[in-house]
Amino acid sequence: MENYSFQTSKQREIVVITDQVKKIVKKSGVKEGLCFVFNPHTTAGMTINSYLDPASLQDMIEEFDRLIPTRTDFHHVYDTPSDASGHIKTSLAGSSITVIIHEGELVLGHSQGLLFWEFDGPRDRKVHIKIISS
Repeated sequence: MENYSFQTSKQREIVVITDQVKKIVKKSGVKEGLCFVFNPHTTAGMTINSYLDPASLQDMIEEFDRLIPTRTDFHHVYDTPSDASGHIKTSLAGSSITVIIHEGELVLGHSQGLLFWEFDGPRDRKVHIKIISS
């Protein structure tokens, strides 16, 4: 298992981690298999989506905020006002992604990227990457 650590810079943002995960896949030497990317944080999510137009990332952030706004009337407000909404957003977005490895490369569509979704930053973050050969 490999770890990729980084720091988010905003309260809510999407960090494209595709290149970092691709480097770990290449370093593994695995030609055929699966790549699991797991996020161990309860106020951040993972998804695969288009990253080519930064406006689409902003749309995703704003739409999630519209659906689950930061409020102070949640039953659970532990750390920050966005803590409880971050937990809900993480449950909806998910905490992990799985990508097929074929011929030593991640199998992704033309505009797809691996996206780490910060819901309660800025914070020190990391993801765990596990590569399985098939």
